[in-house]
Amino acid sequence: MDTNILLESGTNELEVLEFTVAGNHYGINVAKVREILPMTDITPVPNSHPCIEGIFMPRDTIITAINLVKTLGFSTEDGRKSDMLIITNFNNLNIAFDVEQVLGIHRVSWSDIVKPDATVNAPGVGIATGIIKKTEHLIIVLDFERIVEEICPETSLKVSELELLGERERNDIPIILAEDSQMLTKLIADSLAHAGYINLHHFSNGQEAWEYLLELKKNNGVDYGAKCVITDIEMPQMDGHRLIRLIKNDEALKHLPILVFSSLINDDMKRKGESLGADAQISKPEIGQLVRSIDNLIVNAAAAE
Repeated sequence: MDTNILLESGTNELEVLEFTVAGNHYGINVAKVREILPMTDITPVPNSHPCIEGIFMPRDTIITAINLVKTLGFSTEDGRKSDMLIITNFNNLNIAFDVEQVLGIHRVSWSDIVKPDATVNAPGVGIATGIIKKTEHLIIVLDFERIVEEICPETSLKVSELELLGERERNDIPIILAEDSQMLTKLIADSLAHAGYINLHHFSNGQEAWEYLLELKKNNGVDYGAKCVITDIEMPQMDGHRLIRLIKNDEALKHLPILVFSSLINDDMKRKGESLGADAQISKPEIGQLVRSIDNLIVNAAAAE
């Protein structure tokens, strides 16, 4: 199956791979998918997490396989079989997830993906990033980063790196953050505060961040209300790439440094970000690198003024 991601950048579209687990329909952003393989022999790893099936080694690369049936809380005794493996790459990790069937790819706009409310996604525990309504059923787009983090907490932000930055003074430099995960928002906010950046304006998607920037521009206060923009890529309503395109195509806003902080920083996504004008692109575990990039971009921007 062709899993090439969209060639054009900044269209606010994504491609979602639909699959089934326990008879239910789920989805994953195609940008995270490396390949799809038939089920193969998997070697169990002693004393590993119950949701880890084991490891296998296609083409000299060791890949960890995660049992999605167990992870999603379904019974493993109903006779259903997982026939396919979706091999993913995000946060610099190669991980496979076993699924029953792979049904196809849908091209959708982020504006058509419904953000789950608190009844579905309780803060800190939900693993659904969005819901796509098809004529015959719903597709729940899963938060695979959160799934992996629950199983392997060490894959989360490397906050220990902040200690290497040493003592830092607090400042009120205004920074905009577009990030839809409440848990990650808190971790990022706490990390930036530890690094001295305490004036953070958070928005849960690119659309909200864009509307705030337009309001600043209208009131002639962009430079007072924003010195830097940090954005995720995957977000409902408006994704990070669309936000970058809008900012960099606006004469009053294009000088703002933009940092992409995402689990999807691979070669293809880097090319997309560069073509849109992103000033830095950092993989989500690397919070120390994010702080250093903010330091560099704000210092460089100040020197150019």
